[in-house]
Amino acid sequence: MNKESFAATLKKNSMLIILVLVYLFFLVLTKGGIFQSSSFTELINQNAYVYILGVGMLMCMLTGGNIDLSCGAFVCLLGAIGGMFMIVKGMGTGVSILLLVLIGVLYGVILGFLIAYVNIPPWIATLAGFLAFRGLGTSILSNNSTTGSLAPFPVAFQNVFYGRVFPTNKGVFNIPCFAAGLLAAAVITLVIFLNRKNRIKKGYEADTIRAACLKSVISDAAVLLVMYKLAWDGGIPTTLLWVAGIVLIYSFITSKTTIGRHFYVVGGNMEAARLSGVNTRRIMFLAYLNMAVLTAIATFTVVARSQSAYADVGKNFEMDAISACVVGGVSATGGAGSVLGMVIGATLIGIINLGMSLISLDANYQRVVKGFVLLAAVVFDILSQKKER
Repeated sequence: MNKESFAATLKKNSMLIILVLVYLFFLVLTKGGIFQSSSFTELINQNAYVYILGVGMLMCMLTGGNIDLSCGAFVCLLGAIGGMFMIVKGMGTGVSILLLVLIGVLYGVILGFLIAYVNIPPWIATLAGFLAFRGLGTSILSNNSTTGSLAPFPVAFQNVFYGRVFPTNKGVFNIPCFAAGLLAAAVITLVIFLNRKNRIKKGYEADTIRAACLKSVISDAAVLLVMYKLAWDGGIPTTLLWVAGIVLIYSFITSKTTIGRHFYVVGGNMEAARLSGVNTRRIMFLAYLNMAVLTAIATFTVVARSQSAYADVGKNFEMDAISACVVGGVSATGGAGSVLGMVIGATLIGIINLGMSLISLDANYQRVVKGFVLLAAVVFDILSQKKER
């Protein structure tokens, strides 16, 4: 590997390298605490909403740097409505979940229509939800509870969104969990080499066999480490299944489908995309409809974890999702970014949050650190674009 290709590889994987360095930093700082099996489970459960909302925010940002400021407040509103359905009214878990998803779809349709067809700027349209939904959610909670919160949610609901797959006691090695890790590692290796074969067949630039092997070994080692740790902590959390499912689906959509490519084209140059025959209004509409539905799913994971709906739930969630995207290399002007990059960004932020919590850093200083991380990511993105030009 020559110097130019080595430099290009470092640049391409810069955030992944930073992720590893930050983890090693907190590994030393917490005296190994962040390497405990329970920390791996907590990292997944605590940040599930960041991954899910991050995917939705990615699709919005691809269309031209657009964002959704309302998702955090919408989590509060949906949590309050869910509490009213399942706790106050005693409605079934399945029916309640379906109704909440339909509310998410309804909001997505209205929001998408206002942005795509009425031409209201996204930040203004979503700012209205940011201001209104938390007030509506708090009002529902106050009217249905003397404490301003509703709890506990049904056990069936918690099991679906905050349970375990084939659970075992902590400290007892969960064989199905590790077997799933081995299967996942095998699939990852197969996908890496199939992609390389297809790129060579089509005449595209592809990884060398050595690079493909190295990528496979690193990816498999990371997956097996996580699943090994989870196997000692009771098994696979259901939140991991939700996150993995959503990430895989949207990775396929953005990289392998025509409509996924349209999101990138619209973000790159909307007018050129329109003149090329891309239905830009439909893409904008789908971006915000999709965001609303994913917000509903994120709500389920958050409420199931806390086992309650309360006024502050969802606070700053929109900032976490935006941060995950920007730190993960999603362009602030649109047209560039990937689901994998967002996952790396969300994991980096999650490790920082978990590490700072383990060393008992003051919450105010935690916000300062995350602010500087976000600013550094934006500066890095701008400087990289200037250098390319």
